Amino acid sequence: MNRNRSPLVITAAILVALGAIVAYFSGIYIDWLWFKSVDFTSVWSTVLITKIQLFLIVGLITSLVISLNIFLAYKRRPLYVPTSIEVSGLERLRAQVEPIRRWVFLGIILALAYFGGTSGMVFWREWMLFKNSTDFGVKDPQFGLDISFFAFRLPMWQAIIGWAISTLVLATLASAFIHYMYGGIRTQVQTDRTTVAARVQISVLLGLIVLLKAVAYWFDRYALALKESKLITGLTYTDVNATLPAKAILSAIAVVCALLFFANIIRRSWILPAAGTALLVVSSVLIAGIYPGAIQQFQVKPSESSKEAPFIQRNIDATRAAYDLNGVVMQDYNATLSTSAGQLAKDAATIANIRLMDPNVLSATFRQLQQIKPYYSFPESLDIDRYTVNGVSRDAVVAVRELNIDGNPSRNWINDHLVYTHGFGFVAAYGNTVDADGKPNFLVGDLPPTKGLGTFQPRVYFGENVPDYSIIGGKKSNSPVEFDYPDDTSANGQKNYTYTGNGGVPVGSLVNKALFAIKYGEQRILLSNLINADSKILYNRSPRERVAKVAPWLTLDGDPYPAVVDGKITWIIDGYTTSAGYPYSKSTSLATATNDALTANSASITAQSNRAVNYIRNSVKATVDAYDGTVTLYQWDAKDPVLQTWMKAFPNTVKPKSSISKGLLEHIRYPEDMFRVQRDILSSYHVKSAAAFYGGQDFWRVPRDPSTFGANAGAQPPYYLTLQMPGAASPAFSLTTPFVPRGGRENLSAFAAVNSTAGPDYGKITVLQLPRSTNIAGPSQVASNFEAKPEVA
Repeated sequence: MNRNRSPLVITAAILVALGAIVAYFSGIYIDWLWFKSVDFTSVWSTVLITKIQLFLIVGLITSLVISLNIFLAYKRRPLYVPTSIEVSGLERLRAQVEPIRRWVFLGIILALAYFGGTSGMVFWREWMLFKNSTDFGVKDPQFGLDISFFAFRLPMWQAIIGWAISTLVLATLASAFIHYMYGGIRTQVQTDRTTVAARVQISVLLGLIVLLKAVAYWFDRYALALKESKLITGLTYTDVNATLPAKAILSAIAVVCALLFFANIIRRSWILPAAGTALLVVSSVLIAGIYPGAIQQFQVKPSESSKEAPFIQRNIDATRAAYDLNGVVMQDYNATLSTSAGQLAKDAATIANIRLMDPNVLSATFRQLQQIKPYYSFPESLDIDRYTVNGVSRDAVVAVRELNIDGNPSRNWINDHLVYTHGFGFVAAYGNTVDADGKPNFLVGDLPPTKGLGTFQPRVYFGENVPDYSIIGGKKSNSPVEFDYPDDTSANGQKNYTYTGNGGVPVGSLVNKALFAIKYGEQRILLSNLINADSKILYNRSPRERVAKVAPWLTLDGDPYPAVVDGKITWIIDGYTTSAGYPYSKSTSLATATNDALTANSASITAQSNRAVNYIRNSVKATVDAYDGTVTLYQWDAKDPVLQTWMKAFPNTVKPKSSISKGLLEHIRYPEDMFRVQRDILSSYHVKSAAAFYGGQDFWRVPRDPSTFGANAGAQPPYYLTLQMPGAASPAFSLTTPFVPRGGRENLSAFAAVNSTAGPDYGKITVLQLPRSTNIAGPSQVASNFEAKPEVA
């Protein structure tokens, strides 16, 4: 019975393997089809080729080094293997392995190649940065090296050294096991426990490992510039005067230790290598551990502020440069609690633009007044933009009317994927006015859309709440299948439509039908007669997802926003270039720095990952056409060396800033996540004096959002507002935030605003700093006054 089952088991295994292979390569092909549809195949091919190269190089070298050492250990095994009761287990093991030895070795070679290659592929980003490195034009203050060494080269060198040491350690362990298995290492005897071949091979391998450790110690010196300590980031007094020379000494000792292992090739004693290893271990404890600790305890701590002052200043200067805060304008602002005569007239421009519509609470009103049907929806948090009406720029709360499949009472596969394929319409309400009933005053809305913004393509095939895939298009001779929008004047109460855009991947061929049927596990894609030669499939449809795929090197803002630009609904996404390799700059978690009451509680905003960075620039503005899905990347910060490096790696994928149309430029705004990170850093690094920074008494924090309580409590989100800052010639659309003292008090310490209108002053951060002697109520205190005092409310 077992023999009869064997062919079935083998056949089943082959079919499973073939199925896995087909699924894997069909996924690659489908991915290529998508990149082809958005005209970014160069990104797909560059990443794929780089990964394949790393897989082959790292996998081949890993497999070759370890396998060669296994082969040498086996080849140099003793001709006569002593037998005894103590090694009877090894005898049985050799007897079991010998008949299948070649297959075992072949399996080891293939496994090493696969796992080694897979581990190498992970470093494709580091390799591309290393290969395309661009100088920053700024040198670190300790080593005199360009910042690019730390940002682009050091991570790859550390990865190479770590991989090389790991490979040699595995080769040493594997060789030692083979020697032991075949009698080259005998632990049961008192003398000559290793054969000459075993001693030579293991000595060479251990010598190479220690030699690489010497190189690692040397590179550890540079890594100190990125070290996080309790006080600052970068080298401290102890690092410069103790740890740095200690690493150099340990590197030299490791070289000597490696030479002792190499000398053991001609010696027959392990005494010198063992002594060298012991010296290295003891030295690492004494020189790299105890000595720096003593320097810190007895030299630094008694006068830490003066000893660390130069290094604190390095940290302040580097952090402000890395987070683009050098241009921050600090203004002393003597706030008062009383209003002088004529003050309202002076502030008329700002007061007129005070927003009555809060985008974070207005979604329910939009749903009530503009949703129209249950199969439409608006995001939980709306967006803020500006539109020119009668020659005047007006703040507006905006959203697109997206499709909500869950709200459709007639759910089935055809309706979900062939009929209900897109949302319809753009809705905008003035931010600072309401109608007679206190409701939003809509600039554009309804179905079909009113003409407040002129004629534009209202259909939303690509958005934040679209189905995972839709099959659209078809022969023009056929009746339209797609639901367009409800229309009471039509016989069936709706308008239908056939997609005519350039977006999507052809799905009419039998091969493509079969591949997408496999991808989505849906046989009806292959069998439905509603899918014809002219049909196309839309997938990877959210704006963030599309930009992330064509620019995998970007960190994207969590809140894409829609705008009507040049007759189209366009999603605008801010892209950030980041690095964790800027010397002396404070490292921060993107998740922590951008976390506030809005990002924590709104489902329509994507939270940032918990990735640590110490350099960030808003270097790219990306757009996604809501109708045809076209993705466009624009260079926004031409001076950013990280962007320049990625543009070398992916040439012709980012358009110059001059390509941005006037219509799009009018809707560019300063990104929220960038400002969240900057305000998090600015809360401490507005202090420019090393002595004041060490004291820490002038540090700020972002106040708690007074509208949140309990588990939902969080920091107050930044707020878009058109206002005129003191000293400014005119009002400007700005992103703002308050600060309160760090330590528990809630009175206002400062108010910051960044100019968010594309122009000469775009990105200029102005901070109004209140005297510490004043006691101006902060947001929480103002909210408490509203609740406690009816006359204030």
